[in-house]
Amino acid sequence: FNTIFLFYLSLLLLSSLLSPVAGDIMDNNSLSPTPSVPQVGLPAVRDKVCIIGSGNWGSAIATKVGVNCEQLDHFDSKVNMWVYEEMVTLKDGTSEKLTKVINEQHENVKYLPNIKLPDNIVAVADLEEACKDATLLIFVLPHQFLPKLLPVIRKSAHPSCRGVSLIKGLDFCTDTGKPILISKSISEAMGSNFQCGVLMGANVANEVAAGKMCESTLASNFGDSQLDEVTRLVFDAPPSFRVQHIHDVAGAEVCGALKNVIALGAGFVDGVGLGSNTKAALLRVGLKEMAKFCHMFFAGVKDSTFTESCGMADLITTCYSGRNRKCAEAFAKEQLLSSQSTTKQDRISSGAQQVLCEASWEAIEKNILNGQKLQGTLTAKEAYALLQSQGALDEFPLISVIYEIAFRGKPVTSIEEGIRVNAPSNSHNSRL
Repeated sequence: FNTIFLFYLSLLLLSSLLSPVAGDIMDNNSLSPTPSVPQVGLPAVRDKVCIIGSGNWGSAIATKVGVNCEQLDHFDSKVNMWVYEEMVTLKDGTSEKLTKVINEQHENVKYLPNIKLPDNIVAVADLEEACKDATLLIFVLPHQFLPKLLPVIRKSAHPSCRGVSLIKGLDFCTDTGKPILISKSISEAMGSNFQCGVLMGANVANEVAAGKMCESTLASNFGDSQLDEVTRLVFDAPPSFRVQHIHDVAGAEVCGALKNVIALGAGFVDGVGLGSNTKAALLRVGLKEMAKFCHMFFAGVKDSTFTESCGMADLITTCYSGRNRKCAEAFAKEQLLSSQSTTKQDRISSGAQQVLCEASWEAIEKNILNGQKLQGTLTAKEAYALLQSQGALDEFPLISVIYEIAFRGKPVTSIEEGIRVNAPSNSHNSRL
C-alpha cells in the first residue's frame, strides 16, 4: 500500500511541476509552427484582411499575412491587396497592368521582384472593392496619400473593422503644429469606434520576404487582449518573422518615424567616410533624441519600448541598410563634389540653396528608389519645424544638423557637430 501511495503521490507532484511549463509552451506561439487562435471574446464574423498598399514593404508583409490567413481558422483565406494601378514592363519587353501580373504570376515584378506571393493574395485596383467588408485593414503606403483614400475605405469596410498601420511618419496639426500619430489620424477619419495599432521593427522588406530571421513589434490596444493576440498572429511567422506585442502605440510609432531622420545622418557619415566609430556614436545620440522627442510630445511612452525591435533594433538596421541611409550617402557624396568645385564667389543664398537641395533629393529618389518614396526627408522637415516652434532645437542637436545639411546647404562634414548630448532639461528627461 505504501509503495502504491508513494507512486501516485510522485505522479501528482510531477504533474504539478510540469503543468506550468506545458502552459508556457502552449502560450508561446513562437514555438508552435501552426498558431492556435484564442476563441474567447472574438467577433462573430470571420476576420477579412485587406492590405492597403503594394510597394516593397506591402508586398513583403503580404508573404506572411497570406500564409497565416490560410492557416488561421478565424480568418478568411482570401486577402485583397489594394494596388495603385500602373503599367509595368516585363522581361520580354511587353507591358501589362501590375494587378494582372500579380494575380497571374503571383509576383510584384516592380516593387518586390523574384519573390513569390501566396496564391491567396489578390491584387485589386479598385479601392472600394478591395476594402469591401474588411474587418482588419493593414495600411502600408506613404501617409501623404491617406486623406484621399480614407473616406472611400470608411464607406466600404465592415463596421467592426480595426486597423494596423505599417506607415513610418508623423502627421502634424495645422492649427497648433503639434505632432499627431498617423494611427490616430486614421482612427479619427474612420470613425470614433475604429482602433488602429502599429507594426514597427527592424524589417528590411527584401530580407523579410526572403525569409531571413527578424523580429517586429505590434503595438495595439484593441480593448480585448484576445483581439490583440489574434491580430499579432496575422503577422507572426516563426521562426523567420517573430512578432512581440506591446501596448505603447505612441512610442513604437514615433520611433518608426524618427529613425528615418537619424538614418539620413548615418548616410551622411558613410558618404563622408567617417567610419564605424562615428556611426556608432550617431546611433547612440540618435536613440536618445528619439526618446526625448517621444517623452516631450506624447504622454505614457514607456522607456522599455526603445529596447524593443521597434526602437533600437529598427534604428540599427535602418542606419546600415535602409533606403534613407542609401539616398543620404548619395546626397553626401554629391555635396562633397559640389563643394570642391565651388569657389567663394559662387556661394549662393540660403533660399537658392534650399531649392538646389530639394532638387537633389528628388533626383536621388527617382534614380535609386524605382518609384518608392523617402520618408526621412519629409519627417526631418516636419520635426525641425516643430522643434523650432517650441524653441527646442538646442535640445536636439543631431536632428537639427541633419535637417540643416539636407535642406539649408550646411556642409555635410558638419554632421559631427550634431553627435553630442546636451544636458537634459528638467521638463523632458528620458531615463535612457
